[in-house]
Amino acid sequence: MSVHEAVSSAKTSSPALVRVAVVGAGYWGVNHVRTFARLAGCELTLVCDPDAKNLKRAAGLAPSARLCSDYAQVLADPSIDAVVLATPAVLHAEQTILALRAGKHVLCEKPLALSVQDAKAVKAVAEQSGRVMMCGHLMLYHAAVLRLREMIQSGDIGEVYYLYGLRVNLGKLRHDENAMWSLAPHDVSIILYLLGQVPVSVAARGHAYLQPGVEDVVFLNLIFGDGKMAQIQVSWLDPRKERRLTVVGERRMVEFDDSHPTEKLRIYDKGFHRPPEFTQFGEFLTVRNGDIHIPHLDLPEPLNVECRHFIECIQKGQAPRSGAKEGLDVIRVLGAADKSLRNQGAPVLIEDEP
Repeated sequence: MSVHEAVSSAKTSSPALVRVAVVGAGYWGVNHVRTFARLAGCELTLVCDPDAKNLKRAAGLAPSARLCSDYAQVLADPSIDAVVLATPAVLHAEQTILALRAGKHVLCEKPLALSVQDAKAVKAVAEQSGRVMMCGHLMLYHAAVLRLREMIQSGDIGEVYYLYGLRVNLGKLRHDENAMWSLAPHDVSIILYLLGQVPVSVAARGHAYLQPGVEDVVFLNLIFGDGKMAQIQVSWLDPRKERRLTVVGERRMVEFDDSHPTEKLRIYDKGFHRPPEFTQFGEFLTVRNGDIHIPHLDLPEPLNVECRHFIECIQKGQAPRSGAKEGLDVIRVLGAADKSLRNQGAPVLIEDEP
C-alpha cells in the first residue's frame, strides 16, 4: 500500500480536533510549542522534555498543556493523536518508528535519520501504519521558495542550468551531527523540490577545525542526470550569517536571500542572447543586461504554514508535501555525501530508490 492510499484510508477516522504532543522543547522545539499552542484545529495536549528548565519555559507558552519528561508516557497516552519530534537528530528515526507503531501521526524535524538504512525503515513503517508521517523540511513552506518553484515550472526563467546555495553563520555548535547534517538538509530539500529530481552523484569535502571528527565546514557538489549541477556550502564557522540560494536559468537568474527582512527574491533579467541566425561566431552569444525585479511576497511564518499543513493532512487524509519519501530522498543525498566526505571528496553514486 502506498503512503497516499494508506493516508486516504485513514481519512474517516481522523479527528476534527487533533491533540498534539511536542517532544523536545529546547532551542528549536520551543517554537513548535509556541506555534501549536496557537494553531486552530488542534490542541497542544502534552509537552515532553527531560530538562525541567525547558518544561518551565514551555508551560509559560502553553499553560493548559500537561508536562512530562518520559517519551514512553507520550506513546502510551491514548489521548494523543499526533507527535511532533524536535529532539536530537540521532533519536529521530527510532522515535518516529515508535510513535507510528503506537498509532500516532508524526511530524519529525530534519534530518529524518542519520543513515539511509534508518530512513528507509521509517518510510516502510510509515506506509504500513496508515498515519501521516511528515518531515520538517521547513523551507518547502516558505513563500519565496514556492514562488521560485512556480517560476521554474512555468518556464519563466527558461531551462535551469545550475544552482548554488550558501548557508553559513557563527555557531551553534553541535556534537551529535556535523555542519552538513545540521544545515544542508535545508538546501538539499529545496533543490530537490525545485528540480523535481534526485541527483545521480554527489561529492563532498569538509574539515573539522573546532571538534575532532565533527566537520564545521562542508562543500557539496550535486550532479543531476539531465546535466544540471548544484553546489552547497554550509558552515557554523563563518563571520556572517547568510542564507542564499541562486538559480541560474536560460532566460533569467533568481536569488533567494532569506537573510533579507523583506526582499526575499531578486529576479535578474540577465543572460546570453542566442539569435536565430548569425553569420559570425562573435554574433552567436551576446550578453543581455536587463532589469532587476523584486516581487512583493506575502510572507507568513514558514513554521506556522508547515504546522498548519501537518494538521490539515491529518484532518483531510492527505499525503504531506514533505513526507517520508521526500525525507528519505534528502537522506540518500546526504548519506552519499557522507561517504564522499570520508573518502577525500571522491564522487559517490546515489542508488535508485525502488
